[in-house]
Amino acid sequence: MDYKQYIRVIPDFPQPGISFKDITTLLNRGDIYRQAIDELRVMVSDLKIDLIAGPEARGFVIGAPLAYALGVGFVPIRKSGKLPGETVEAGYDLEYGSDKLAMHNDAVKPGQNVLIADDLLATGGTISTSVNLVRQLGGNVAGAAFLIELAELNGRAKLPDVNVFSLMTY
Repeated sequence: MDYKQYIRVIPDFPQPGISFKDITTLLNRGDIYRQAIDELRVMVSDLKIDLIAGPEARGFVIGAPLAYALGVGFVPIRKSGKLPGETVEAGYDLEYGSDKLAMHNDAVKPGQNVLIADDLLATGGTISTSVNLVRQLGGNVAGAAFLIELAELNGRAKLPDVNVFSLMTY
């Protein structure tokens, strides 16, 4: 299916020169959302996956239903300071500044195979940081799955040893 017809493209958002890919127009079509999750499930079905981890917030709306479809658990990756209890953190650079992501320190057991799921692969900063967190906890990164990949931003380059699965490429 051509899922791009369900993605709203908003020019010059959030700043001039950016062409924002809005997935809410796919998400609000239950039949299309279900089909997209099912297609991602098929794409990763040959991997050994114990858990899916998704960075907030859109990684939750892709990762949680994908975990459900695969019959595995889901682990949220949040901004620093948003999770109760003990966490591990990893920092990453933004265009102007830096940020940190966190996971509970007991979210991934050593040796577990984790698929990272998010809505979009752009520059790879968030996902490479998510990979780092999973590995800090002793997990194996089975792959990374996305609705959308922005190929021109070359996010795959930050994931040299990660299998990347994308439903759509711009």
